[in-house]
Amino acid sequence: MRYVEALKIAIRSILSNKMRSFLTMLGIIIGVTAVIALVSIGQGSTRSVTSQIQSMGSNLIMVNVMGRGGESSLTYDQAIVLKDSNFIAAISPVISTSVTAMYGNNSVDNTTVNGVNGDYQSIRDIQVAAGRFILPMDDEGRNRVAVLGSNLARELFGFTDPIGKTIKLNGQNFTVVGILSQKGSSIAGSDDDSIFIPLKTMFYFAKNRDIRQIYIEATSPDTVELAKNEINSKLLTIFKGDTNAFRIIDQSQILSTVNSVTATLSLLLGGIAGISLLVGGIGIMNIMLVSVTERTREIGIRKALGAKKKDILLQFIIESLTLSGLGGIVGIIVGYVLSMVLGSAMNINAKPSLSTVLISFSFSVIVGLFFGVYPANKAANLNPIEALRYE
Repeated sequence: MRYVEALKIAIRSILSNKMRSFLTMLGIIIGVTAVIALVSIGQGSTRSVTSQIQSMGSNLIMVNVMGRGGESSLTYDQAIVLKDSNFIAAISPVISTSVTAMYGNNSVDNTTVNGVNGDYQSIRDIQVAAGRFILPMDDEGRNRVAVLGSNLARELFGFTDPIGKTIKLNGQNFTVVGILSQKGSSIAGSDDDSIFIPLKTMFYFAKNRDIRQIYIEATSPDTVELAKNEINSKLLTIFKGDTNAFRIIDQSQILSTVNSVTATLSLLLGGIAGISLLVGGIGIMNIMLVSVTERTREIGIRKALGAKKKDILLQFIIESLTLSGLGGIVGIIVGYVLSMVLGSAMNINAKPSLSTVLISFSFSVIVGLFFGVYPANKAANLNPIEALRYE
């Protein structure tokens, strides 16, 4: 009953000075709101980037050639021989260039054209909305066919069906055989604005046979490391032991790096927001000290009537906890709403996690307790006679 009565007195004290109480809680409200919103945005960004990396394709391995001089790239035969492994399911060398794409009077400048083979679709998990993707016979026959990204198809053709139509890429004719499904941008870029043509057709179209990028699909997640070891061994032989001539990365490495960076960023943002809570705690301590001064006679009367030191201490601590607790609750509500609004604006899922909410609220209560102890102790140590004589 003593705790319930102390809580009632604390609430009456808060309600008797509504504006002062609100301003006191404002620091806690802002701090909790900032912690929840910033951490939720950080976690939402992490989930978004992780999803984008996973959408790049299952069991994906990427090889980038970065050598110099005469060994700056691989030949087609050197690249394809990497597939000779029990741990590799598919492989697609890629050559890219920029072109001007035209259909009738419509044109799009600086469009990326990727020369790929038939395996590229399964490796990158590409979905076709209409028509088909590049087939092995297109590659072997060096056919002049093209698959368009959804955005590019809309810019060139509008509402006209592109399948079977002829477009010009830097003045050369290509027949449209497929349109990709809308996928949106990702960490690996967007295919919605790209064009895909057969790799061997690209050799003649771009007058370039140098392979500097290869996409590889391992047979399963368990064989990714085994596949990487084999690829590394073969490339070391090709590049005569030069480990700086190429780089092999997989999804797990990308995810690990991204998660490490975003986790650090989330902690940094949470730490910055936590400073607001400390400032709010200092505000609580200041107001509680003012409250002790204002209620000196009240404390003297209570002590004269038999109140013990621990009763006075409990009263002011509960009042401080009530202020910080109410501020924490309001901050949680505002932080949740702000997270959802910002998440919607940034097109990410920024819904606050239960752990973030609980940690924020717990921290606000701890701040209230920490900064409320000194004023409470000062009140409890007042001499009752001097307190009664205080004007």
